[in-house]
Amino acid sequence: MESNKVKSILDFGQSIWLDYLDRKIMDSGELKKLIEEDGIRGLTSNPAIFEKAISNSSTYDEDIEAFSKQKTSNGEIFFGLAIKDIKRAADFFKPVYDETKGEDGFVSLEVSPHLARDTGGTIKQAKELWKAVDRKNLMIKIPGTAEGLPAIRHCISKGININVTLLFGLSRYRDITNAFISGIEDRLNSNQPIDQVASVASFFLSRIDVMIDPLLEEKGLNKLKGEVAIASAKKAYEIYQEVVNSERFINLEVKGANRQRVLWASTSSKDPSFSDVKYVEALIGKETINTIPMETLDTFRDHGKAGNTLEDDLDKATNVLEQLKENGINLDAITQKLEDEGIEKFNKSFDKLLEKIEKQKLHS
Repeated sequence: MESNKVKSILDFGQSIWLDYLDRKIMDSGELKKLIEEDGIRGLTSNPAIFEKAISNSSTYDEDIEAFSKQKTSNGEIFFGLAIKDIKRAADFFKPVYDETKGEDGFVSLEVSPHLARDTGGTIKQAKELWKAVDRKNLMIKIPGTAEGLPAIRHCISKGININVTLLFGLSRYRDITNAFISGIEDRLNSNQPIDQVASVASFFLSRIDVMIDPLLEEKGLNKLKGEVAIASAKKAYEIYQEVVNSERFINLEVKGANRQRVLWASTSSKDPSFSDVKYVEALIGKETINTIPMETLDTFRDHGKAGNTLEDDLDKATNVLEQLKENGINLDAITQKLEDEGIEKFNKSFDKLLEKIEKQKLHS
């Protein structure tokens, strides 16, 4: 019998998480099957995923009607629905969490995208969601904005697992590693255990190439098309290794601290001229995660090739980023623009979701 191509990625030390959630995959047994047959070890959600799930299914209608009698705003109704789904998903992954001793088996729930520039609001909602879901294998997603950094540090210090989302730039990633480590140090200084606190830093990849490739064409740098996101990811992994091997982190690790792994997100190919498994095959390596949409998961299961690729061609990755500088392309400015657009995109999905809930309330 042919081995499962998705599951074989585990052999190279990378965990595959599913970037999707709706009630159908839980009710039908599909999620259980993905865990058992594909070796899926976690799950991520975001406003766009929930918007699609709620808009395309009548399975939420009854709950919307019930929650509308208890809750005052459409936002509260949404989080009521999301918390219910996330609790169920967390229970599906609890055996994975136990089996991997808390390394995997996490499900992620995001704070409102409207809080991306609001440190205090992010902290308040992160604590509320953490308490409401009440699962050890939950991660709260907080955007890796400048305003998100103190929120990440504070939540880590309070023992809340954090998935840092909407991360595009390497300099911001360094800031995020510092926020994580500082949060662990704060927790240790307040005599709290640090061995149960988990975090990942989620790099959004394919959108980098979508934005930068037209600029490359304008400058006659066609040979770099589709190379910048992967080069950034490889350099991020170098930073990760530098951080976990630093004296500062080693001092915490011996006391029980877990590593903040890097997670590759936005890994479906947006350009039809690229391989449809490009952002999966090129970035397989130990102590990393790739969160994959259902379509990309099916595609990789069909014809993907697993190999230890993440540390290949590191000199090439360095060269790609140097060529951008030499040709006047400011990657930091581009990644900041991507962050701004990402927040706007999630805000639109969130607002569309609230409109759907409002319409459903009127029909009930």
